Parts: sequence; C-alpha cells; structure tokens
Amino acid sequence: MKMGQLTKTASPPMHTHQPAKRGSPGRPLAGRSKHTRLRIVIRGAVQGVGFRPFVYRLATGMGLTGWVNNSPQGVFVEVEGTKASLDEFLLRLEREKPPRAFIQSLEPIFLDRAGYTAFEIRPSVADGSKSALILPDIATCPDCLHDTFDPTNRRYLYPFTNCTNCGPRFSIIESLPYDRPNTTMKHFPMCPECRAEYEDPLDRRFHAQPNACPVCGPHIELWSPGGEVLTQHHEALLAAAMEVSDGGILAVKGLGGFLLIADARREEVVMKLRARKHREAKPFALLYPSLHMVEEHCEVSEAEARLLTSPESPIVLLKRRSTSREIANAVAPGSPYLGAMLPYTPLHHLLMAEIGFPVVATSGNLTDEPICTDEHEALARLAGIANLFLVHNRPIARHVDDSIVRVLLGREMVLRRARGYAPLPVRLPAPVETTLAVGAHFKNSIALAVGQDVFISQHIGDLETVQATEAFNRVITDFENLYDARPTNVVCDSHPDYLSTRYAEKSGLPLLRMQHHRAHVYSCMAENGITGPALGVSWDGTGYGDDGTVWGGEFFRVTDKGGPIASRVAHLRTFRLPTGEKAVKEPRRAAIGVLYELLGDRIVSRSKLPALWACTPEEVSLWTAMINRGVNAPLTSSAGRLFDAVASILGIYHYSSFEGQAAMQLEYAIAGVDTDEHYGFKVFRDRLHDPHDGAKAPLIVDWASTIYELILDLYFETPLDRIAARFHNTLAEMVVEVARTIGENHVVLTGGCFQNAYLLEKTVHRLQEEGFRPYWHQRVPPNDGGIALGQIVAANWSRQKE
Repeated sequence: MKMGQLTKTASPPMHTHQPAKRGSPGRPLAGRSKHTRLRIVIRGAVQGVGFRPFVYRLATGMGLTGWVNNSPQGVFVEVEGTKASLDEFLLRLEREKPPRAFIQSLEPIFLDRAGYTAFEIRPSVADGSKSALILPDIATCPDCLHDTFDPTNRRYLYPFTNCTNCGPRFSIIESLPYDRPNTTMKHFPMCPECRAEYEDPLDRRFHAQPNACPVCGPHIELWSPGGEVLTQHHEALLAAAMEVSDGGILAVKGLGGFLLIADARREEVVMKLRARKHREAKPFALLYPSLHMVEEHCEVSEAEARLLTSPESPIVLLKRRSTSREIANAVAPGSPYLGAMLPYTPLHHLLMAEIGFPVVATSGNLTDEPICTDEHEALARLAGIANLFLVHNRPIARHVDDSIVRVLLGREMVLRRARGYAPLPVRLPAPVETTLAVGAHFKNSIALAVGQDVFISQHIGDLETVQATEAFNRVITDFENLYDARPTNVVCDSHPDYLSTRYAEKSGLPLLRMQHHRAHVYSCMAENGITGPALGVSWDGTGYGDDGTVWGGEFFRVTDKGGPIASRVAHLRTFRLPTGEKAVKEPRRAAIGVLYELLGDRIVSRSKLPALWACTPEEVSLWTAMINRGVNAPLTSSAGRLFDAVASILGIYHYSSFEGQAAMQLEYAIAGVDTDEHYGFKVFRDRLHDPHDGAKAPLIVDWASTIYELILDLYFETPLDRIAARFHNTLAEMVVEVARTIGENHVVLTGGCFQNAYLLEKTVHRLQEEGFRPYWHQRVPPNDGGIALGQIVAANWSRQKE
C-alpha cells in the first residue's frame, strides 16, 4: 500500500489511568496515627518498561504517599499508609505490573513513618553495584503504530515514535540506571510538548526515556554512496522505497545496525546482492509488510504468528507454501523454509508500507563480519554493495542483529539470540563468583555471571575476521562496564587455537578450560533448571576432545547434581577426515573417510557411489593414503561430519558454502515421509580403551551397519526421501539405546545437530515413548551461541568441587 493511499485512522483511544477515589496525593486517610512505612527493593527487568509511572499511578490511586526511583540495583519504593493498604499495594504491585516487566525479587520491609505528604518520582541514583536488568529492544506497540499512521497525530509518519511500552532499550543504553542522560538520546533535548508528556503521570510516555517527536528527535536522511545528503525526512523514505522498487540495494540504519534491503521477488536482484555481499548460498531473511502477506507465502501456525507479532519480533523459520512462487529461488536455494519477520520499528513500518512487497533484509556487512552500526563506517564497509543509504542521527550504542527462532515441538527455539532477547539473563539457583565466559569460535557470544544472573551477550558471530574479533573485545568491555562487574576468573573452550581461548589466556585472570561438548550439556541443563543426574547428548560438527581428536557425537553422564565433571560414557564410532578442516567445506572428503573406514582399499570397487563420482581417482588415492598414514587426517566422532558424509554418499551435496548446509539438505530430503523404519547399528564397550576395567570403557555407537544398509537402499533405488528418513530415525534410535544402557531418566539434547527439526522431534518422541524425560533448548541456542552459558555453569561446579 502506497503512503499516499493510507486512509485516515480513528483518533487514538483515551487512556484510562485515572486515580482511584480512595484518596489523592498528600491527603491523609482516616487513622493517620496507624500509618506505617513500607520500603521495597524490586530487582529484575523493571527499568525501561514504565515501572516507575505504574508505581506512581498505583500509589496515588490508593491514596498512599512516598516516592519511587531507579537505581543501578533496580527500582526502590517507599510508601506510607495503613498496614492493610500497604498489603494490598504489595499484592497489586506484582499482579498489575507492566506487561514487559519481570520481577526477579521483591524485598519488602516495614519501617516507622517518615511523614511523607505526597507521592513523587524522585531522581535516579547512580550509587552502588549494578544489578538491574537491561531490557532488550522492544518492537513498536499498537498504540505507537496508531500514532505513526494517524494523520491527525503530531507524530504522523515519524520514524522514531515510541513510549514506555516499546522502542529502543539495549541498543541505546550506555550505563545504568536507565535514564535519558545515560542513553544515546541524551543528544536530543525534549521539546515542550514531549517534556509535558514525559512529566504527565496519566500519559503512556510518562518517563519514556527515548521519547521524541519530529520537532526535537532524531531524523532520517538519504545518502549517496559518497556520503552526499540527497534528501531528508519523509521524502528520504519515499526515495529509498523507490530505489528498492526499481531493483536497487538499499542500506538502512535500523535499531541495532544496518540492514541491506532488496526486492525478494526478482531473481536477478537477489543474485546481485549475493555477489556483492560474497554470500553464495546461505538463506536470506525476508521482511514482510504484513502478517497476511507472510501467510500467503508460508504456513503459519498460531505459535508462529504469535512470535512474528511479539515484542521480540524475531526472524521466524516457516514452511513455504507449495503453491507460492512469488519469492525468488535465490532467497533460500533448495530450502523448503523461509525466514520471515515483520517490521519492528516505526521506520521499518513506514518503509514497508510504502514498498508494499516482501524484501530481502540481511545484515549490513560482508560475510563473516559484524553488522555495521555507524553511517560513516557503513559508507566504507558497504561500499560496492548498497546503491543508497537511508540513515538517521540517533547513535547506536552497540550492534544487535535480528534474532532467529523456529517452533519445534510446540515451543520456540532460539537459533540466534540477539534483538528482543539479549541481554536478559538466565537465573542460577544460587549466587556465583563474577565470571567471564568467552564462548566458542563460531557463532560466538560471551556471558558474564553477576550474582545469580548469567547475562548472555547478543550474537557476535564467527571470530574469523579482524572486525569480528574487535566486536568480541568491545562486547566484553561493554558488559563489564554496563554491570560494573570485574570478573575474578575466566572460562574458555579447551581448543588451544580459538581466538576466544587466546583472549582468555592473555586476560591475566585465573583460567578454566572447559571441553566444548560438556559446555553444551551444561548450557541446556542450566536453561531447563536441572542439575543432574542426567545423560547429556551433545552432537555437532566440531569440538576439541580430551584426547586431542575431533569430537562431535558425544554422550556424557552428569551425576551428583553436576558436581563432578561430566564423564564421557559413549560416542559415535570414529573415522578419519582426510585434509582435516577442508572436509568441513567439502562433504565428499568426509564421505571418503567414512567409506574407507568400512571398506578399506575396496573403496575403489564402489565407484558407482555418488560421493566417488565427485572425486578424481588421484584425489581418492591421495586421501586414502592420508588416512592410512594418519597424516592430516584427524580422527573424529562428529555427528555433523557423519551427516556430511551421508549427504555426499547419497549425492545430495558434495560441497558446502556454509556450515551445516549438507546436513540441512539431508533433512529437507525427507520431504514429509512418515515412517518409523531405521537401519541397523551396534552399541558395545570399547574394551581396548581400558582393558583392565571394561565397565569404565565408553560405549561405541557403531554406524557401520547403518552405512552398509543405506548403500544397499541406494543401489536398489529406494526413494531418496525414505533413505533420508531411515537415517534420521536410526540416529534417534541410537540415542534411545544409549539411554537404556546408561540408565539415566533425564536426557539432555544439545549441540547444533539438534537444530534439525526432524531429528529433534523424532528423538524426543522416541525417548518419551520409552519412558525417558527429554530436555532441549528454547531461549538459549543449541548451537555454539549457547556455549558461554555452559562455560559459566561448568566453572561454578568446578569451584564447588575444590
């Protein structure tokens, strides 16, 4: 819908926050001598959500006197009244709190009267330790959206409309407490009208720190690639929308950084964006003008619709409708899913209302680099990608990407944790030492433990570039300053060559190294609030093992409520990866490793296998020699590499342009097949590991029969979708069989492989059928983005042992 076609909307609803008739500020109630004072310390996500205005309205409506203010620890309240009225105040405080508020603790204490004569919002204090929770950025609320599109409203077409119920938080705050002078909005003094709203207890913008309007707030401009200002204000938005409609690529400065936007319907435009961004095949996210249009292109469940329209407003992975052909194939090549999101700021709402069709909306960066946050930086880093730049003059305090979520087993699973979710903490059962966890190398995020809270950073990304490493360092410094917390120790991955490990080694702090897959297990346990005993199943692509080999298909037993380090009780059969890390990008190399493990030199007699078609005889000869000699061919137990090998053996993918691509295509190959059939496998003790005490030897989950039977299916031309389903079912049965053998009721499923919807759902259902209690990730990513939380938990448990 074009902006010129927008119809006049109804006038905004009247707000009903009226004082009750029980009393008024400063007016004494009957029985004044029976009055007492109640002091309350409220900790949690209670700043930036309209909590002080809520307390003010509640207290004055009940005829109570006193004050409320923000502090670095949370919200402090003192109220005076009768004991009965204060008891009622306490109950209503929790029951009627603002919708985005989260109270972690509410500490009341009754004191002698102080003689307050009115109720007031006092200035914030900055003293003391910082423990208040910083709220994530919140999508535009319906009231502000109404204001933005109402021609009679003074914020009509204003891209920075917000109130206490929505708007920027984490991306603009510079320090606690959450007050305007401590945000990037300090550069924009409020005009008289905005100031009046800010000071009116009956207005929803009462103490809304980012409050602004066209007169006093930030504004947008359209820049050329050389930084020339082409036009400003709404005319800039109209010209930007026209650029996208004409097939251009637009860089848009949004809430937590730049997005690159292009017409998602035109194949040549999307391919042009791929070429310029150096992103060969990894799916792009889509930004839609409306939920209705998303539903035209994708199957959207009730839970998925709720996520799309939630205050978090993430990218949601949705099943494509088979009848929809409007989206270019290049958006998500070979995938039955589309990553869709809706506008989450007034700027995005206005832009998409003018554009009127779905657009690619991908991070403003080159592949493997962090997202740009500054317009001048964007001109340099996005040179050659964007045709025009739609920018604004509100500084972004820190980069925040869009979050990615999918619905599995009726629950949301966060795959990338950033806008809308970070930096809300995971709460631990008891306080821990102030600890920094530096995460992994890929999909990096860091975590900082302060008291009982583990604050997990926004997604940082792969630490593969100078820019990514600089962003990693900035986020650590930023978190330490935000929470005024100086770690007493640091925990890192056990891989000696990770950049995050090197940072930890140079920090000068006491250092704990935690094995990658154990950290995965601890992360999932912490998120689900369990401490053991449990069986942890940790499957992914790569992790440095205790024995120096590449782990990735691991089973751990955690006993005694997690006290001891989790013991490795089973793992997938190992095989060698010829050329090592190169095999990550070329599944055909993993396939050669698996086939040679089973067939030895007889591999050449299986030349009809697609994996061998993808290799020259010279390559096969060289790689098998590497395997024989154990040179540049590390041993691995990786489930991710087994997925790669099977994808290549079946001819699905021999080369990958991004991590997990082959495994994703193997999942997609199932294409709705409904079967419980699975291949054979064996589980036995590795007595060679400990010949003197076989009972302590880890179980080996041997997939040899699985691969033999899979190859037979291939030779007999069994449909590919059925082979793929049988392989996934076999992996689920392996988990069930190990759980039976180990005998732990609680089974934790973690690691990047359990992002696979079919594998996770099949494994959970089979475990439940067999009487086990499965757990999996929801708000913390199962991939390496969740590692830092597990590192914190591991460090705490390790100290408890000492």
